[in-house]
Amino acid sequence: MIPFDLANLKQRQKELTELTEKEAFWNDQENAKIILREKKGIENKIDEYEVISGLLSDVEVLIQMAEEEGDDSLIGEITDTYNKFLERLEEFKIKILLSGEYDNHNAIISLHAGSGGTDAQDWAEMLLRMYTRWCEDKKYKIQILDIQSDPAGGIKSATLRIEGEYAYGYLKNEKGVHRIVRISPFDSSGRRHTSFSSLDVMPEIDDDVSIEIDPEDLRIDTFRSSGAGGQHVNKTDSAIRITHLPTNIVVTCQNERSQHQNKDVAMKVLYSKLLELKEQEHKESLAELQGDYSQITWGSQIRSYVFHPYSMVKDHRTNAEVGNVQAVMDGKLDFFINEKLKQKDQ
Repeated sequence: MIPFDLANLKQRQKELTELTEKEAFWNDQENAKIILREKKGIENKIDEYEVISGLLSDVEVLIQMAEEEGDDSLIGEITDTYNKFLERLEEFKIKILLSGEYDNHNAIISLHAGSGGTDAQDWAEMLLRMYTRWCEDKKYKIQILDIQSDPAGGIKSATLRIEGEYAYGYLKNEKGVHRIVRISPFDSSGRRHTSFSSLDVMPEIDDDVSIEIDPEDLRIDTFRSSGAGGQHVNKTDSAIRITHLPTNIVVTCQNERSQHQNKDVAMKVLYSKLLELKEQEHKESLAELQGDYSQITWGSQIRSYVFHPYSMVKDHRTNAEVGNVQAVMDGKLDFFINEKLKQKDQ
């Protein structure tokens, strides 16, 4: 069953509204932002429920009018309104499924090229474009925190911050290995190649989350930014690399204009990675805790993108598949994302 309790939502909306009206509300700005985000999410769900209820009422009224007046000309309007109702209802069901603790947070995603050499690096860059297009369709804000290009082609890795309502909730199940089968543009013999890249997804956490980091556990290195970014690039050591020694987690940021800004962003990414470990501390080994993608290769993929000898994208967890691979590469991912979310309700 899809969890939705309108009465409880309205009660929680009332409680949050009362909190925002208190004189000292903005004394703690970080907490205020958390409250406002929750309030907005609840209000959006209530508003959407009322829109859907209104559409259903419109259908009922139109049917009643058609029956009372014997007017067949209303059938087209009834059908259109009913189809709008079904479409909005389906979208609403998916949003209701996004009820996890961090689902309404921004997301931090990291792409890594796997086995396959230049083909894998090119594939990682294709995935970067695919997720960028998906974010643009969702009107999400994209911030590239770090990107490691390769002179031979493609990218070795990239880290992005995705800002928008339920960004993490939608993207969390995209975490895993993605496989491509195609005629390699880098093979002069025109042979078919299989390549792999991985996607890691974490929620961006708020500063109040209890994750303690001992400064002695950090190694902080500075280096010159290598990407585009204006006249300041390559003139100062503004890029930051932070290594968390106990877990060997490494985060980098070179997108911001100053070393201080890059450090702040890198620390936020580190907090998110450590939260992920904390949430899964029942796992048996550190490799499992860290989501070990050292074997980004055959047999470990969550989804396959086949360009040759036929056109198909298939998710191996849900068996959802489509034949238009180019549409998927242009960011049409909602079908796969929604099918995986629906498994939660089964």
